[in-house]
Amino acid sequence: MKAGFELFVARKYLTARRKQAFISVITFVSVLGVTIGVMALVIALSLITGFQEDVQEKILGATSHLMISDLAGEGLQNYQELAARIETLPRVQAVTPVVYNTVLITGPARSAGALLKGMDFRREREVADWLKQLPAGNLPEDDEAPLLVLGKSLAASLGVSVGETVNVLIPSAHLTPVGLWPKVKTFKICGLFDSGLYEFDSSTALVSLGLAQKIFNLPARVNYLQVRIEDIFKADELAEKIQQIAGPGIYVTTWMELNRSLFSALKLEKTLLFLTITLIVVVAALNIIASLVLLVMEKTRDIGILMAMGAKAKQIKKIFFWQGAIIGLVGTVIGLSLGLIWCWLANTFKLIKLPVDIYQIAYVPFRPRLFDLALIVLVTLAITFLSTLYPSRRAARIDPVTALKYE
Repeated sequence: MKAGFELFVARKYLTARRKQAFISVITFVSVLGVTIGVMALVIALSLITGFQEDVQEKILGATSHLMISDLAGEGLQNYQELAARIETLPRVQAVTPVVYNTVLITGPARSAGALLKGMDFRREREVADWLKQLPAGNLPEDDEAPLLVLGKSLAASLGVSVGETVNVLIPSAHLTPVGLWPKVKTFKICGLFDSGLYEFDSSTALVSLGLAQKIFNLPARVNYLQVRIEDIFKADELAEKIQQIAGPGIYVTTWMELNRSLFSALKLEKTLLFLTITLIVVVAALNIIASLVLLVMEKTRDIGILMAMGAKAKQIKKIFFWQGAIIGLVGTVIGLSLGLIWCWLANTFKLIKLPVDIYQIAYVPFRPRLFDLALIVLVTLAITFLSTLYPSRRAARIDPVTALKYE
């Protein structure tokens, strides 16, 4: 008996099917089951990963990684000094001030509520990709001019474009002969932005920081500082350091706290999908057990002959282990290939469209990750290898004397 004959015999049993068509069908179904299970796992995990990363990227692109505000709600004083101290921390990319309040914007035909944000465009543009190239118009360069940058979706709902004017109703009231009356200012639209996050683009208008401080009566103060960092998953660690620098009366919020429910739900969904679709592989493993048990019954006489020629029980066990392993390996390779091909096609041709106003993205992105692929392969092979244990042990226990009596 030469080394490796177990694999040779296992391959012969799998390819020579003239007298065992039924076993051949079950083997084919086993391979197909493993293929479908692996393909479904690759597609599902790539979908959830792509959706999570895309939404996360858009949310963090339009908002901050950390937000520093005062507990009293009166605005941060000496914010420039605080920002300079925070920027000295390692892994901090930028610290920019923000002033905001809710307003009512009235266009030629329609009105809409919006969040009016005042920011330092010069500093913000260095770190916010969505501000570097606007789809229409430009950012205001004069901090005093009443110029407004609207979200693309908000401009569409108001029915306005660059160069037109809108009236902005500001909630801070001022005294008139007829009593308190809200402020109304006229702004010229100088640009439109598109962050890729529909919720943000449909409800946000931007003005220069100095103008917003005047409008909302916050001289030398801001509502909060937004901090961008190099590694977003170090946000909690940096938040503790910033809290120590800022001292009491200052509250630091991370992007994970602001979006905890969303990303926790996506993580749970990914885990449940993996466990559910793995059942397909388990069913395929049951088919492998059935096909190997039938094959053991079919090859009882052959097993007896091999044992009579000197084959050990351990070698007989390896023959049927290799049969199940080959089925698992072939199904895994085919399923992995088909899953990756589908992901490439879906991304290239944007096959699955989504309503942007609900899901924040225009189409489903598929992003297979090496860790997920490795996990799928390991789990699938583990299940298929375990399915060979019972049939291979049963084959190794056959008595050669009894086996050779079969005609």
